[in-house]
Parts: sequence; C-alpha cells; structure tokens
Amino acid sequence: MKKGLQKYFTTFCNPLITRYSINYKFVFMNQTIDISKLSDEEIVTRIVNGEQHLYERLMRKFNQQLYRISMSIINDDKEAEDIMQTAYFNAYRQLPNFKHQSSFGTWLTRILINESLLHKKRKLKLEKAVMENIYNDNHSETPLAELMNKELKVLLEKAVANLPEKYRIVFVMREVQSMSTNETMEALDLGESNVKIRLNRAKEMLRTELNSYWAPSQIYEFNLVRCDVIVNNVMGRIMNL
Repeated sequence: MKKGLQKYFTTFCNPLITRYSINYKFVFMNQTIDISKLSDEEIVTRIVNGEQHLYERLMRKFNQQLYRISMSIINDDKEAEDIMQTAYFNAYRQLPNFKHQSSFGTWLTRILINESLLHKKRKLKLEKAVMENIYNDNHSETPLAELMNKELKVLLEKAVANLPEKYRIVFVMREVQSMSTNETMEALDLGESNVKIRLNRAKEMLRTELNSYWAPSQIYEFNLVRCDVIVNNVMGRIMNL
C-alpha cells in the first residue's frame, strides 16, 4: 500500500480495507485529485455525481461523533447503532437536497439527533402503554445496575471522606441532609458567606476528585468492529438502491 493510502486509512475509525474501501485505491491510482484533501462538502458533490463508494469515507469520519450523541439521547448501544444506520441511509437519500448552508457534519448531526429523538419518543410511548397494562415493581434493578450504583456510592463516599472536615461537614449538612443555610449557620456558628464559600469549595474539590476516576474520551467509545458493522450495512443498502 502506498504511503498516502496508508495515512488515509489510519485517519478513520478502521484502518483496514473493507470491500467498499478497495474503491479508494482505484480512485487514488486513476485520478490526479487527492481524495484525502477534499472537504466533506466536496466529497458530497462527488457522491451525488455518482461516486457512491466515497460515502464510506464520511461514515468512518463521523461514526464516533454520531454514536456518542445518539447514546447521550438513547443510552442503549444497540439502538444507537440502529439509529445511526437509519440516519446515514436517510442522509444519503437526501444528499441531492443538501444546500451547503451549514457544514455536512452539522447537517448530518441534525438528522441523527432528529432520528434519535423520534426513536426515544416512540420508545417512551410504547413503554408507557406497557406500564399501563403490567405495572410491577417500579424500584426493581438489574444486577448490573445494582452493582454500578454500589460502586458509584463507594466512589462518592470516598470522595466526601477525603474532604477537609470544615468543608465536609458543610457539604453533608447542606447537600446530603438538605439542611437550610440558616440551619447550617446556627449549627456551626458560621456566617452565611462562610457557609456558602465552604459549600462551593467542597463541590469544587469533589469535582476534582471524581474527575480523576474517568476520562471523557472513554465515554461511549465506538470500537473498530462496530464501525465496520455500521459502514457495511449502510453501504450494502446504498448499493442496492
């Protein structure tokens, strides 16, 4: 593989050449234009003019972004993947109507958000209908949810315990026990400003402590296998149009 092609594939979510990606080699070797230097909007124009295979490039570029956004709305990875495929397919069919008034990424994201919200609305409606017919224990938890809640509780308690005492006691009184500012002032013989300052300081320290346990880049990760599934399913539907 030529150096330029290798650099191109490693830019996206899967560096492997799939059955559709092979077309990129043909494009690179038989055209003077460097596809990797084209903007998203220029690629859209080429797709509309017949180069269907280039749609894979756009999907691989935006897969991670769309997955995270859909997950933030749906919170179900399988459903998010289904929504992504629907959004990609609908976007492809609407490409001739893309007016270039916003970036392609923004336009595609709006389609994904609309599809996610529509799916959520349908799901909530269905769940409501089911709950009206069979209402059991509203507080039951799955073993995984129960485990996660316990682990989160441990982390929170540890973080609170690590606070200096003068901040910890104000935080517990105000946030855990829901005591009013006046009640906290009277109990600790503090002025109103001191109570508020200590509470805010406690929250800042807790935020710093809890941030050490996670990295935003690890939230809703979209691995290479999932990337291939989305791309191959959507491209298969497009090729059958």
